[in-house]
Amino acid sequence: MSAIEIAINSLKENTVDAEIAFFGGSFTAIDREYMLSLLEATVPYIDRFKGIRISTRPDYINEEILSVLKKYKVTAIELGAQSMDDQVLKANNRGHNSDDVVKASHLIKKYGFSLGLQMMTGLYKSTYEAEMDTALKFISLKPDTVRIYPTVIMKNTELESLYRENEYIPYSFEDTVDLCARLLSMFDEHNISVIRLGLHHSESLQNDMVAGVYHPAFRELCESKIMLDKALRLLKENKVDNRCEIMVSPSCISKMIGNKRSNIFRLNELGYNVKIIQSNDIPYMEVALNR
Repeated sequence: MSAIEIAINSLKENTVDAEIAFFGGSFTAIDREYMLSLLEATVPYIDRFKGIRISTRPDYINEEILSVLKKYKVTAIELGAQSMDDQVLKANNRGHNSDDVVKASHLIKKYGFSLGLQMMTGLYKSTYEAEMDTALKFISLKPDTVRIYPTVIMKNTELESLYRENEYIPYSFEDTVDLCARLLSMFDEHNISVIRLGLHHSESLQNDMVAGVYHPAFRELCESKIMLDKALRLLKENKVDNRCEIMVSPSCISKMIGNKRSNIFRLNELGYNVKIIQSNDIPYMEVALNR
C-alpha cells in the first residue's frame, strides 16, 4: 500500500469538501512515470473528495499534460508564478518568464481547471512597483485563488550569499505588512480569494531561516493593517478630532484592536480616543462610526 493510500485510509472525517493535494514541488515537472503512479494511487478514492489540487511550474504546462491531469480528475492547478517582472524572475533563476505564466494560465482556464497563482514578495531585485504590477497582471488573468508568500532567506542558499554580501536587502517587516495588506485588498476588490498569506510553520523554517519576513499570524497582521487604514480614513472623512466609538463585526474585534493592541496605540498616538464595539450589522472587514 502506498503512502497516499495509507494517508487517505487513515482519514476519519467527511472528506467530501476536501481535496487531495500534491504540493511542495513542481508536480508536472517530476518524472512522468512517478507522476502517473501518484495519480493512479488516487483513483480508488477520488470519489470521496472534491478533487485534486496540484502546484507546478508555469513552463511545465501544455495541452498534453492538461489532458492527462483531466483524465485523473485533477480540478485545480496552482502556478508558482512568483513575479510578473522578467528581470526579477531572471535574477532569481526561476527558469520561466512572465509570458509562460500568461500562456499556462489561459490553457488551464481553457481546459476548465480552477486556476491558482502564487506570488512571492520581496524577491531579489524586486521593487514595490514590480509587486504592484505583478498583482495587476495576476488580476488580469482572473485566477480563482492566489497565495502570497513573503521571501525568507534560508541557510546555505545563493540568496543568503547575496544577503551576506549586502547585494540583497530584504524588505523590512513593517514594509512587508503594509505591502501585503495592500495586495490583499486589491485581490479582494476583484473577488479573488487569497487562500494563503504568509509561510506555513515548519521545522526547517524555524531552524534555517536567516532573515526575511515570517510570523505565525502574518495574515492577521495584514488584516489589522487594513482595518486601521479604514478606520483612519473614516475618522478623517468625518472630521473626528478626539473621542469616538468604532463599530466592527464581532469576528473583527481582534483585527481592529491589532496585535498587542497596536492599532489602539497608533490611534492614540494620532490623538484619537477610540473605543471599539461590536455590531452584527457591520459587514466583515468594514468599520463604521457609532453615532
